[in-house]
Amino acid sequence: MAAEIVNPRSESAADHTGHEGGAEPLDSFDPAFALHRGGKMAVQATVPVRDKDDLSLAYTPGVAKVCSAIAEQPELVHDYTWKSSVVAVVTDGTAVLGLGDIGPEASLPVMEGKAILFKQFGGVDAVPIALNCTDVDEIVETVVRLAPSFGGVNLEDISAPRCFEIERKLQERLDIPVFHDDQHGTAVVTLAALRNAARLSKRALGELRAVISGAGAAGVAIAKMLVEAGIGDVAVADRKGVVSADRDDLTAVKRELAGFTNKAGISGSLEAALAGADVFIGVSGGTVPEDAVASMAEGAFVFAMANPNPEVHPEVAHKYAAVVATGRSDFPNQINNVLAFPGIFAGALQVRASRITEGMKLAAAEALAGVVGDDLAADYVIPSPFDERVAPAVTAAVAAAARAEGVARR
Repeated sequence: MAAEIVNPRSESAADHTGHEGGAEPLDSFDPAFALHRGGKMAVQATVPVRDKDDLSLAYTPGVAKVCSAIAEQPELVHDYTWKSSVVAVVTDGTAVLGLGDIGPEASLPVMEGKAILFKQFGGVDAVPIALNCTDVDEIVETVVRLAPSFGGVNLEDISAPRCFEIERKLQERLDIPVFHDDQHGTAVVTLAALRNAARLSKRALGELRAVISGAGAAGVAIAKMLVEAGIGDVAVADRKGVVSADRDDLTAVKRELAGFTNKAGISGSLEAALAGADVFIGVSGGTVPEDAVASMAEGAFVFAMANPNPEVHPEVAHKYAAVVATGRSDFPNQINNVLAFPGIFAGALQVRASRITEGMKLAAAEALAGVVGDDLAADYVIPSPFDERVAPAVTAAVAAAARAEGVARR
């Protein structure tokens, strides 16, 4: 008889299977539940504790020497603790993947997943922290008080527009990188793919007019980054149409957005804005009518990134577009944040950056685009997350940019 293989972490939960009335546990028929039983993470020591000598060095009395040294020279915390190599992944569970406001407990599987991606793709340790509060100032105060334990903060799955204010306030109060990945990670990867699509078509970014569907966290950040990178023009549409200065229903964030986008002064619907546009970027969900896609300029690019259902299905997009990208892994050109955030944080932590600047994000996008190199093709404008060149390239570029911009501390 074969020996039974047991996950040791599952023993404490053996009698708590999440089912009633003697039914089969969810694990028995769904591999996703089987994989998640007991969680996807564990803490592992980096030093041995084999005997009393090891114990006296790792803990008391040896640890007292290190504590005293840090008390006298606080900067030593970076050298003698894990602070400079660990990121807090913070959420309030209000905008989780495509699930929406599901609360902090239900967000934990996603935050654990984010943490293991940090480790797998960037060599960065990360700790999931799901907060049981949604008030902006409460979240800010909580993270500020946790900050001494971490080298950086990755904000995750926090709903707009609160996410903008939370990030801004934390950046003002902390001297470590604070990065909302739903905004900036998406923007970095989108810009990298667009750079390569433009290169493939022998056009400069300055020659392109883009339309973004979605004025939430990702849409606003993409618009800002495209403008910073030199896009010819970009218009952003929300549920009520193009964000323009003549609208009287705009939030503060959208009023700011209207101030630096839409040079052409387009108003009206998303579909109207797409007429003659060179680029469509979807970060909103919904469906774009085929005739609107057909009205785009010849040789257009369609980046339809909603998951699991792209705003424009690739089969439709390919009828009219020269380059098509989605957020899905089962189609070419996946716009996936994992291409950006591990390397961005690894580079920032490597030089003990006090923050992540626009220049660091632009450098990350350029490095990511550069990984494709001479293999550039319509179905390969962005590398795979499993391309081992990605994280080192992004890490080196971000570290160099941090030094160039004066935010590196080593």
